[in-house]
Amino acid sequence: MKKEVKGENYLLRKPERAKELSWSIEEEGKVTLEKENKGFFNRLCQKLFNKPKVSFIHLDETGSFLWPRIDGEKDLLELGRELSEEFGDKAEPLYERLADYFRILESYGFIRFK
Repeated sequence: MKKEVKGENYLLRKPERAKELSWSIEEEGKVTLEKENKGFFNRLCQKLFNKPKVSFIHLDETGSFLWPRIDGEKDLLELGRELSEEFGDKAEPLYERLADYFRILESYGFIRFK
């Protein structure tokens, strides 16, 4: 994982989707991510506590708009402009929310930055 460099503009970073993550777009336009729960601890929980082998993460309207546009080429500034055009004032405060959202996606391993 690339470390953030002091003084680097976070909004110039280019996210790309994790290749091992499956996803689909439902009829209503909502995106669902499918995360396979691997590893010893997950297998143990699946057997002992009947936990699922695959977790389904349903993105909200904003996340569903952004997810297909994450291509490793567009930076967060460009994604923010597209989001603003689509949602207008509903997206505000735009870049603070966008940065927080992408930090969360990165912390769960759903995206990486190039």
